[in-house]
Amino acid sequence: MKAKAITKEAHVSEAKKRTVENLKKLIKQHPVFGIINLENLPSPQLQKMRGHLREKLKIFTAKKSLIKIALEDLKNEIKNCDQILSLVHGMPAFIFTKEDPFKLYAVLKKNKSKAPAKVGQIAPKDIVVSKGPTPFAPGPIIGELGKLGIKSSVEEGKVVVSADTVVLKEGEAFKPQIVSLLSNLKIEPMEIGLNLEFVYEASTIYKKDILDIDEVEFGNKVKTAISDALNLSVFAAYPTELTKKILIQKAYKDSLALAISRNILSKETVNKILGKAESQATFLKSKIGL
Repeated sequence: MKAKAITKEAHVSEAKKRTVENLKKLIKQHPVFGIINLENLPSPQLQKMRGHLREKLKIFTAKKSLIKIALEDLKNEIKNCDQILSLVHGMPAFIFTKEDPFKLYAVLKKNKSKAPAKVGQIAPKDIVVSKGPTPFAPGPIIGELGKLGIKSSVEEGKVVVSADTVVLKEGEAFKPQIVSLLSNLKIEPMEIGLNLEFVYEASTIYKKDILDIDEVEFGNKVKTAISDALNLSVFAAYPTELTKKILIQKAYKDSLALAISRNILSKETVNKILGKAESQATFLKSKIGL
């Protein structure tokens, strides 16, 4: 209904109509697209990132209402469009790319920079004041820390935070007292960059909590999985391209050990068997006193 309204009502500007049509065209042309939230991102930083990431993605900005109208228009062409609509909030903008969703998220994450918090901003994650020394001499700061539930002590003339303390939960707004303390501690809890809400690819919606992968941890898990699978395959004597050489070597060692234990002579076992016989003879001589 909203889509029809924009194309039929006389008072709607041609510019808005063109924006909706251009957005619909881009969505249909790109197999991978996503929505970013531009809240709290200064315009100079947006322009800088646009230029820096030009080769990897295209950013399309429009009013939230026009974005929703374009998506409403595409409900019969884009699967899970209702779910996409439910994720449009804040100051949304579209990104279009040929990158894999996980690579895209990693690129955007690497291009973020730290920034101090402002009063009223929403915490993107739990804000933690870490255990350790501070630059402060004993004084009113101890009381300020105590009001926020931060335990402290004095060591070598400096105030020391006794334990890691969460001063603000994810989703809560920054208050003046917390902003002031974090500024004094030189803690910058915010990140300036393109905040990716989700990526759509092949009818699947990948939300940011799925896309945010610790590459080092993920790589270690993959290595562990490969190692475990290889060990299981060898244990079960299941031949594959990776295990056949190992299985042949294992079979050779096992058969050699069996032949030696049963005194079966061959060019591979004769020296081992003679060595074993000599060792046994020496042991026997020592027992009978020869």
